[in-house]
Amino acid sequence: MGYWNRIPSVLGGRRLILLLGALYILIAIGRATVHTISGTPITPILVITTFIGGSGLVLFVGGYRLPETDVHPQFYSTIATWCLIGIGTMVVVLTLYHVQPDTDITEPNRSVPILTGFSAVAGFGVGTNAAKAKTSTLELKRQNRKLQQIQDRLEESNNRLAESNERLEQFAYAASHDLQEPLRMVSSYLRLIENRYGDELDKDGEEFLEYAIDGAERMSAMIEGLLEYSRVDTQGKPLEPVDLEAVLSESLQDLELQIEENDAIIEVEELPRVKGDASQLRQLFQNLISNGIEYSGDERPRIAISAEQNGEECVISVHDNGIGIHPEDQDQIFEVFHRLHSHDEHAGTGIGLALCQRIVERHGGEIWADSEPGEGSTFVFTLPAATDRNSAQSSPVLT
Repeated sequence: MGYWNRIPSVLGGRRLILLLGALYILIAIGRATVHTISGTPITPILVITTFIGGSGLVLFVGGYRLPETDVHPQFYSTIATWCLIGIGTMVVVLTLYHVQPDTDITEPNRSVPILTGFSAVAGFGVGTNAAKAKTSTLELKRQNRKLQQIQDRLEESNNRLAESNERLEQFAYAASHDLQEPLRMVSSYLRLIENRYGDELDKDGEEFLEYAIDGAERMSAMIEGLLEYSRVDTQGKPLEPVDLEAVLSESLQDLELQIEENDAIIEVEELPRVKGDASQLRQLFQNLISNGIEYSGDERPRIAISAEQNGEECVISVHDNGIGIHPEDQDQIFEVFHRLHSHDEHAGTGIGLALCQRIVERHGGEIWADSEPGEGSTFVFTLPAATDRNSAQSSPVLT
């Protein structure tokens, strides 16, 4: 069919069908006019004109109404190609018959088997295409049933996973909450020993006591972080339109002391409105900015916060000029209690970035780090946009 496809591809499938229809209508009108002038009886003129003009009318009206059908415009040329193949095939067959001088195709004993044979072949072609279409439909139904079965199994698995996660969250909350009370008692008695008997302890005793107190306080901070981590989904507020600039302003107020003590520079570009939980987003910014200051190394901390809207989501970046993260560690930093440095080098519980990831995922977004050792780090996360307002203007504000 490569040869037959050339003409429709040049003229356009629908246009070619309309031209063929118009051509047959003109042939019918022209032939009827000529035979009427020559005195041919009206009955055969009407019959032949109906046959030829009717075919043209079907082609013309059918081509005109193609956009109203379910046929994709891409396949108009396929219809036109089959029309040309049909015309070409019939021309060849009739030509072969007419080159035989003793053959009269109009005789019933010849015309009936010939035309019915042609009809059978045409029916075979149409039927084959219809059978292929039904076969494809049947296969699609089978695939759909399989997909539905897979989807049902996935829904069951998701439901079980959701129930399991809920039980784990309840367990983590209960365990963390119940651990706080005895830990507070341990810390209180250690402080009591320090206050009452501190003067009686030698240097080693004072050091041991300080280690015990420090360990109890760190454990308390870790349990508090675990509590906060377990509450992200269960204690979160409904997502609603939030002004990120207002959220960031509150986060900077919470970090005011740390910013002043480290003489940190905070550069903020215009931020968009998003759909989120303001209190959790406040915690998100607070953790990322605090990390940027904590891991600034010997340099004066500089944190740059920017955003851009990409369709229905906003992409927010928090860049610092700190010590950076090795590429092979960048996937692990979001794990609970995972630390890249000892507590003596840098304070922290090892939950901050895991909490950031949990908050972002609760908002339907993603978070990742782009960093090289000694080159600083950029934490990027996505949030659902609340409006079409375009953000990310380059007008830094220094804090």
